[in-house]
Amino acid sequence: MNAEQFYRSRQADWQQLTALLDKSQQMNRLTPDEVQQMGLLYRSATSDLALAQREFPRHQVTTFLNQLVARGHATIYQSEPLAVRRLKHYLLVGFPATFRESLPFFVTAALLLIIPSLIAGFLTNWEPDASTWLLPANVQELRPLIEEKELWTNIPIEERPYTSAFIMSNNIQVSFLAFGGGITAGLFSLYILIFNGLNLGGITGLTAHYDVGFELWTFVIGHGVIELSAIFIAGGSGLMLGWAIIQPGLLKRSDALMLAARKAVRLVMGCVPILIVAGLIEGFISPNENIPWPVKWSIGVLTGILLYSYLLLSGRGADKDASR
Repeated sequence: MNAEQFYRSRQADWQQLTALLDKSQQMNRLTPDEVQQMGLLYRSATSDLALAQREFPRHQVTTFLNQLVARGHATIYQSEPLAVRRLKHYLLVGFPATFRESLPFFVTAALLLIIPSLIAGFLTNWEPDASTWLLPANVQELRPLIEEKELWTNIPIEERPYTSAFIMSNNIQVSFLAFGGGITAGLFSLYILIFNGLNLGGITGLTAHYDVGFELWTFVIGHGVIELSAIFIAGGSGLMLGWAIIQPGLLKRSDALMLAARKAVRLVMGCVPILIVAGLIEGFISPNENIPWPVKWSIGVLTGILLYSYLLLSGRGADKDASR
């Protein structure tokens, strides 16, 4: 039997398989009988391909069969359609449940940023010259502007989309650094949290000394609550990794680190959408002078309430399932 005879004898089955594959990609779902028929035709086509590769490997019919079988394999053996369901479960149950499990690390990370921030804020408000040794050089450069009771927070309208994208990527980078620092037994995570706390508190105290602190926090508050919360979560994830290295308990250190990493990755990935929302607010709402300050403060309070209601209440009763 030559290639043409082979093609004519099997053409009807191949056309039927092609039609079923086309239908499976459209809105019309296959019936159970059609699914079974497609499986039978696919297996038959794989046998035809093996025969064609042996008898006439360079013929067009072999190329056609190879493409048909590849398409059938991709359709029949595609990943089960659970991606959306799993994502929904992660967002509604997995992420908030893991947050509640790791609450001590979150609180520790928050204190590691807030306490240095309060100390630095008190120092620079009481003695502005403390900023020369407390704050990095790029922040100290803002002092002449602050002394003139001016801020650097006005973003031109045409630059806001680019600024928002930059802010998102920068915040995500800081969060991942705080998370990744856990591999150094948590030391780099400690540094990131304390360093950012000193910067935030130092600049807040400096602006308060020159009577523009309220204006600064009117800019910050809209995005600041959820942005700082995401950094606390990421920093807590890093501390979780560090604690697994330092105190593995009865487990081997590698096993303890692996278990901690599973939770930590789940947490830090949940920070990304939070930081995207914060970046959008910081890029478009916070610098908008047409929005009155009560609205900006209300946005900060409301987003904080929504975030913590979600983290503390969502998925309750399913925590055990989320940690599996």
